[in-house]
Amino acid sequence: MQKKTSLKDIAQVVGVSTALVSYVLNNKKENRISKEVAKRIRQVAKDLNYQPNQIAKSLKTSRTRTLGLIVADIANPFFATLARYIEDEADKHNYTVIFASSDENPDKCQKLITTLLNRQVDGLILAPPAGVESQVIDLQKKGIPLVLVDRYFPDIRTSYVALNNFQAMYTAVGHLAKAGYRRVGMITLDTDLFHITERTRGYLAALQDNHLTTRRSWLKSIGPSNLPADVARTLQAFTTGPQPIEAVLFASNVIAMAGLKAIKSLSVAVPNELAVVCFDETDAYGLFDTPLTYIRQPVQELGQLAVSVLLDTLAIPSQITQINLDGQLIGQASTQPVSILLPD
Repeated sequence: MQKKTSLKDIAQVVGVSTALVSYVLNNKKENRISKEVAKRIRQVAKDLNYQPNQIAKSLKTSRTRTLGLIVADIANPFFATLARYIEDEADKHNYTVIFASSDENPDKCQKLITTLLNRQVDGLILAPPAGVESQVIDLQKKGIPLVLVDRYFPDIRTSYVALNNFQAMYTAVGHLAKAGYRRVGMITLDTDLFHITERTRGYLAALQDNHLTTRRSWLKSIGPSNLPADVARTLQAFTTGPQPIEAVLFASNVIAMAGLKAIKSLSVAVPNELAVVCFDETDAYGLFDTPLTYIRQPVQELGQLAVSVLLDTLAIPSQITQINLDGQLIGQASTQPVSILLPD
């Protein structure tokens, strides 16, 4: 194994002290030496492929310049994109991100938190699953810097960056009402997660404010265990009978993908027989026959702000920052106005 280059090796080549090499490579006291010597030290360090000892450095600074990120599922396009933006933003500040998936499991989330803290990350960015309120409170009591992203718990005073989910779904229903759709259904997730329940609240409030018919059977909550089949059964029920729904809202990208597959298998024409609004933005929507109306989340801004808020918390531990961002409704052919669809 090749010997790792040390500060002493660089000092011997340049003909200066080890302390002086350390000062230059740590950007200290350069005004006390000539620019030529500093330039020579950096060049030799590069030529010898010098790599700083991060462990020793962290012992001196009490910082490892690493951040821990826990999302629900890194395979989900939304979280994969979010993680990438968080990683890119952290890199701009010379931080490395270690990330993992909780699979919406509180016990697994706790194990991951413990693992990340044992690796001495400087702070945590969490997209927490349901049922981890006590874990978040415990982290706060221990003084662990953290920020929640995408999800948060309204009863816990902690920093977070999230979407205004109520307004996003409220806007989507208003869009359908303006287009002339009167019977609007929604398929959502069976969960207590606040951001999902806010989408349901936005749906119900918009039905009432737009004077649309409200039926309990037009709002269906689906569990994760048999989601594709349950979504298909729900859509079949929605689109048959004496008064089928005219439009459907899919409350997550996972439900949307299952719903679009079911719509194709049921041979339901979009938008002539059923208008469709999806949540999130994914390249897979482009494979559907009809351009889909969807709610775009500001994923890049979510990721960048999560890092920014966490770094601010590292500087000022007592600081609490709470940010709700607006989504954007992208209207496309799947929600064409009813007046256009009706025959003359």
